[in-house]
Amino acid sequence: MDAQSIILHLLTPEGRADPYPLYALAHELGPVAPAGDGLVLVCGYEAARQALRDPGLGADSGLTAWGGDADSRPSLAMLSRSLLVADEPGHGRLRASMAQAFTARGVAALEAGIGRITDALLDGLEKAGGSPVDFMDAFAFPLPAHVICDLMGIPPADRARFRAWAADLSAMLEPVPGPADLDTADRVAAEVGRYFTDLVGARRAEPREDLVTAMLAARDQGLLRDDEELVANLAILLVAGFETTTHLLGNGLRLLLDHPGAMAGLRDGTVPVQGFVDEVLRYDTPVQLSNRVALTDGVSVGGVPVPAGTHVVVLLGAANRDPAHYAEPGRFDPTRRDSRPLSFGGGAHYCLGALLARLEATVAFGRLPARFPALTSAPGAEPVRRDRIFLRGHEVLPVVPNGAGTPGN
Repeated sequence: MDAQSIILHLLTPEGRADPYPLYALAHELGPVAPAGDGLVLVCGYEAARQALRDPGLGADSGLTAWGGDADSRPSLAMLSRSLLVADEPGHGRLRASMAQAFTARGVAALEAGIGRITDALLDGLEKAGGSPVDFMDAFAFPLPAHVICDLMGIPPADRARFRAWAADLSAMLEPVPGPADLDTADRVAAEVGRYFTDLVGARRAEPREDLVTAMLAARDQGLLRDDEELVANLAILLVAGFETTTHLLGNGLRLLLDHPGAMAGLRDGTVPVQGFVDEVLRYDTPVQLSNRVALTDGVSVGGVPVPAGTHVVVLLGAANRDPAHYAEPGRFDPTRRDSRPLSFGGGAHYCLGALLARLEATVAFGRLPARFPALTSAPGAEPVRRDRIFLRGHEVLPVVPNGAGTPGN
């Protein structure tokens, strides 16, 4: 199978459900493979690491992968103003407007609060006892949602709507979003835009110690050009602030269910929790790919020339299972050392919230196995995967917190 066929198969329901056999085929083509006119596929670890760090590869600020349709699509107009697709000089300016909250010191200050939220959610799971419960609904969504909403100063009464908003908006990040997905994203972008416009107005009238107020101050200092750019980045930050972590938690729990030895190891300390989180990120990363565009001629990736305008699809999920870099890459091994997965990207576009996501997952998986040593899959209830390739995770993950279910599903 050639690179172009691999990409087409990744976009099918079967490819989205399990992309890893296709990644194995991609590795047979080499670390970098041309996939037709103007498209290059990157699956090797070192080549992916280089591509993510190369300043000659931009983040597609012109939205050429979407047909440059920002003028007619509110969702794409919002995306076009965001940190996610910004190149220099705008990227550094946008990143600086929100970076203070995500420094090592800023994230460390959140640990106690994350612990309290985690314990409260685990208490909720305790009440389910031997009855089935959806882990995504009961834990994986509310933990990061409460953390980012607390950080942004979003009232608790407003938070329930954000799960659907985030899911609908994130559909526009798919490699080939369908018209129906974009229509939904357009509607939600308008709703989210109105919400944050009102919230910005409230903070302008009554400042608080939260991220919205801090970004409003950055707007007044010129780091954000106007209120539209401020609102767009608040909206994208909200989506990025918990969608990725939600699926990191869900994918991690699924791997615990499938590997009971890892659950026991987390309880007795033979599996370090940070090593477990790293291996989840390597083995089944929530963010499966990253798009780049060659900004000039003279760029190459893994020795393959990439002319200006070429789209470079970095398959993070494939790079994290590169047999040239990892021993037994298809085996889940939470005791694996120094794996350094590429799940959070690299270079100027390294994920702003990586430290926060790692902390939330570390706190969660540091406490959950001790609280629920008998946690199992719910018998007779199958997990349901999201029908997405960009952001891989679960819609539903049924578990029995204190039960005699099955060790894995």
